[in-house]
Amino acid sequence: MERASKRSKLQAELDELRKTIEAHNYAYYALDNPTVPDAEYDRLMRRLQEIEAAHPELVTPDSPTQRVGGTKLEAFREVRHARPMLSLENAFSDAELEAFDKRVRDRLADADISAERVTYWAEPKLDGAAVSLRYENGELVFGATRGDGTTGEDVTHNVRTIRSIPLRLRTSRPPAVLEVRGEVFMPRAGFLEFNKAAQERGEKTFVNPRNAAAGSLRQLDPRLTASRPLDAFFYALGEVSDELLRGLKTQSAIVEMLKAFGLRTCPEGAIVEGVAGCLEYYRRIGTQRASLPYDIDGVVYKVNRLDWQRELGFVSRAPRWAVAHKFPAQEELTIVRGVEFQVGRTGALTPVARLEPVFVGGVTVSNATLHNMDEVERKDVRIGDTVIIRRAGDVIPEIVAVVKDRRPAEARRVRLPKKCPVCGSDVERSEGEAIARCIGGLVCPAQRKEAIRHFASRRALNIEGLGEKLVDQLVDLGLVRTPADLYHLTAEQLAKLDRLGEKSAAKLVAAIAKSKETNFGRFLHGLGIANVGEATAMALANEFGDLDDLMTADEERLKQVADVGPVVAAAIHAFFHEPHNVEVIKALRAAGIRWPAVRRKSGDQPLLGKTFVITGTLETMTRDAAKARLQALGAKVASSVSKRTTALIVGNDPGSKLQAAQELNVEIWSEAQLRSALGEA
Repeated sequence: MERASKRSKLQAELDELRKTIEAHNYAYYALDNPTVPDAEYDRLMRRLQEIEAAHPELVTPDSPTQRVGGTKLEAFREVRHARPMLSLENAFSDAELEAFDKRVRDRLADADISAERVTYWAEPKLDGAAVSLRYENGELVFGATRGDGTTGEDVTHNVRTIRSIPLRLRTSRPPAVLEVRGEVFMPRAGFLEFNKAAQERGEKTFVNPRNAAAGSLRQLDPRLTASRPLDAFFYALGEVSDELLRGLKTQSAIVEMLKAFGLRTCPEGAIVEGVAGCLEYYRRIGTQRASLPYDIDGVVYKVNRLDWQRELGFVSRAPRWAVAHKFPAQEELTIVRGVEFQVGRTGALTPVARLEPVFVGGVTVSNATLHNMDEVERKDVRIGDTVIIRRAGDVIPEIVAVVKDRRPAEARRVRLPKKCPVCGSDVERSEGEAIARCIGGLVCPAQRKEAIRHFASRRALNIEGLGEKLVDQLVDLGLVRTPADLYHLTAEQLAKLDRLGEKSAAKLVAAIAKSKETNFGRFLHGLGIANVGEATAMALANEFGDLDDLMTADEERLKQVADVGPVVAAAIHAFFHEPHNVEVIKALRAAGIRWPAVRRKSGDQPLLGKTFVITGTLETMTRDAAKARLQALGAKVASSVSKRTTALIVGNDPGSKLQAAQELNVEIWSEAQLRSALGEA
């Protein structure tokens, strides 16, 4: 009775495994929309294999273990492969690879072939869509997908659109028949560009390059396939003419022959010896994985000698002479336990998912970036969701997709906080913007070092000698919390810092004091308002002239300034209405920062509407000073010469801009002419 009960439970587990695997097969192969990562699929398949190996009487003809691939779309014509397209056995550890190598040597020994060390052809395992191409007398006659391994789908019209696939073999003596097997894939760069364009058009994006390749290859309209950046590598033979096989003795020779025929092969392929050679290759490719231009999920080893391949033969669904050594899974399933918001050095809030710890990509992952709220909303990630997590190389783990059929009823939406989780200042997210920011840039501890570094930078308050490492020390020791604190530092305090003696400390105190004399534009730029660069700061200074008027301006008034649109206006308005920022600005003014009055009326701006470019070294002023003075008179100072340039101001040792100005017939000014325009004649 107990035995019958165990058998019944085992049969129920088998039935459930087969049903689940077939559902995943359909989603992966027929719909190009995988519902679980490879690691989850591999676990299910291995459990099924274990049960069937222990109970061969329970194996059925329709079990997934008796199939090579998935189902086909009925919209395509069926193509029966002259030779089956088989799968490969997998090795997930060094020990499993060693066991494979031992089986190879033992079987060869049984055939009276002594092989102390077997030579293998090794190549990356491409993560794309398997295809078979048939050439007759050198001409491509059809292409087919793997399908179920015996019967595939006719995708001839689509493979003909892939430019790297030759329509005719590059040989003067083509074989009567050449069937080649390979992988169609989408290079990473093309995948990113394709997804970006699709997202901008509001269309569906692909989860990864593999599914992008499979989906593109199986379009009913070949024009769609032609518009996608597909490529292909080839690595094996199907049916071939007898005369072609006579001269081939190794797997590496097959690859060389394919290359000679004009078929692309993977450039990372290599001959290796024994397990040690395989493992060295595996680790080398593993370190290169993130930098390769295409996705791979492991390494394939094939016994190099073809006569030994024939001797070793096949099992029902895979050759005995080859194995796929898989990398640690880059995708896994886990659960989102919470979402927290981190504040970056520029104030950007990044949602970070706190995950149920999961082993992926060789490490245990418990956090994953969600990038921004647009991504959270696009992927519809909720707290409590089961998600697919990906970690590739040293890239920060990210959530790829939500498994929505596992969403619990109590799953909670992610909400953007209204207040900064670090300093309590308001959080602003302009309409149409993906990034939300803390607007307490002058006081927020998360932004403190960046705010002070920017305030002291050359194009802002220009505090000479206040470098990045010194800023780090001042903040870490609690001597400086806001830019206003800089003006209360003493030489005695500074002299105690690492690598800063009394003389250097005195110089820095003098530089800080000197920075109090500035101009309105530099001061505004130094405040670090989001989206307000040097040019916009100068435009605001020229428009308002007075800080109080600027701080009380509403968004409509701000949008009247040149180059200030709705997003910038909202950022400026929010910055000056954050009480923390206002307090720091008061402290800066109290510390003695001042600037000369700015002429505000267009009548006082004789260069309004004119554009200048400066090249070479000026004798009486720096280029930055000349730029600031031109802008104060209403001019725009550009970095390159164009037909709209009013004049090119030339100093000593001018660069290529002089030639560009001469070619465009742009007026050339000397430094004397510049000084005259500035009222210094």
